[in-house]
Amino acid sequence: MPAQRALRPVWNDEMVTVPLDLLLPFLVGSVLVTVIPGADMALVARQVLVGGPALAQKTIFGNLAGLLVHGLALAAGLSALLVASATAYTVVKLAGAAYLVYLGVQALRASRRPPADALSAAVAAPRRAFLQGLISTVLNPKPALFFLTFLPQFVNRDAAVLPQTLTLVAIHVVVGLIWLSAYARLIHRARGLLTAPRVKAWLERTTGAVLIAFGLRVAVERR
Repeated sequence: MPAQRALRPVWNDEMVTVPLDLLLPFLVGSVLVTVIPGADMALVARQVLVGGPALAQKTIFGNLAGLLVHGLALAAGLSALLVASATAYTVVKLAGAAYLVYLGVQALRASRRPPADALSAAVAAPRRAFLQGLISTVLNPKPALFFLTFLPQFVNRDAAVLPQTLTLVAIHVVVGLIWLSAYARLIHRARGLLTAPRVKAWLERTTGAVLIAFGLRVAVERR
């Protein structure tokens, strides 16, 4: 491995953060992985239409909390167990797929609600928004695979591994926060057009179909 330039320690004098020549490529890869459309973006878009960016932000925080769960699982070695065990992987995958399909069905049902009922649902939605983001991410095995296969390539094994791992997880979470928050704001800017009754109903149906499609893809997808 070529010589690496270590940054100043941020944990203590005996721990070294990720070297700069590894950190920058990881940042680029993290951004590329984050901006790829997925179930998280479909769910955030729906939350903007239901209750605006504030509601969507709760779901985003739930998504990011789910990423932290995967990151801590990696640090604890649970992600390796998940990937090594075909049964555990299948159980988590099918549970996540079922939950995405459930959210998609809920969106399809919402598209047929009268405006008054939709408003009532939006008032109650904040109590569920964080959990929706959290559960959909925790039950998605893809973040675990991403952390397990991609993240270790950017860890300097000659230094303390745990602080480097947690630093990379934190960077990925911050990238997700910036991107999903900006995405929610972009959707909100067009909300005036998108919340017209017919347009909103069409978008709810489209989002529901997308969530169901993602759920089915997760169910049949191999590692």
